[in-house]
Amino acid sequence: MYKVTPNPPNDPNLKLDQAARRAIDHALNPNTEPSPPPSTPLFSVADDASDEMLIANSYETFSSVTALLLDLSDELTGKQRDVALAIHQLSELGMLLVDKLMEREAAVAAG
Repeated sequence: MYKVTPNPPNDPNLKLDQAARRAIDHALNPNTEPSPPPSTPLFSVADDASDEMLIANSYETFSSVTALLLDLSDELTGKQRDVALAIHQLSELGMLLVDKLMEREAAVAAG
């Protein structure tokens, strides 16, 4: 005998189940807002990182951004090139600020 309806899947579809529950909750309880999912940071800085490590890594990050922007600006023209070079200038400013901070930290450590 031929069965008209197929067998249901063995594994529950969790996304479909969650969507169905949200739809039912929305229809039956329109005044209640669902709570947002808890957010977790994608990146974080270790709490025990030393000031020296943070300064050195900041400087290296700015240096990398500067190099990337100069390479990118070679391939751009017009307004896009101007924007890339403006960002490059800002990253150079950041490098100067961090460099000055590194000099001050070295002077404090030395004496």
